[in-house]
Amino acid sequence: MFPRALYSRLPLHRPRPSSSSFVLSASFFASLFHIQPAASMSVKELVDSAIAENKIAIFSKSWCPYSKKAKALFAEEFPQVQTTIFELDERDDGSAIQEYLLKVSGQRTVPNIFVNGQHVGGSDDVRASFNQGKLAQLVNA
Repeated sequence: MFPRALYSRLPLHRPRPSSSSFVLSASFFASLFHIQPAASMSVKELVDSAIAENKIAIFSKSWCPYSKKAKALFAEEFPQVQTTIFELDERDDGSAIQEYLLKVSGQRTVPNIFVNGQHVGGSDDVRASFNQGKLAQLVNA
């Protein structure tokens, strides 16, 4: 291609790694080994503390009709009890919270409801528990 004498005079060009190439490499590496981002720890802490520290914790989506039914039941039947609601569709970490809830409760769908640290279930589960009188016992425990 080039005469040896000319080749030795050509500048040697080595591309320097840029920060964007590092990010691509890091994300590629993470996808290969299923490394969870650091935010997962804060999601775990958020969910665990919400369940442990609140009498009623509802993980919901603002547009979900089943979530609306469950929130209405607690508002109508237990107005004196503080209910903490996490609208997952309005949070940047909502999908990560939903994935962690699957590990905690075995349920990925919303609403995902906890009363006194105990997983109660979704909208139909809460309604059935209420109709049987079990929900009031759990709330008042």
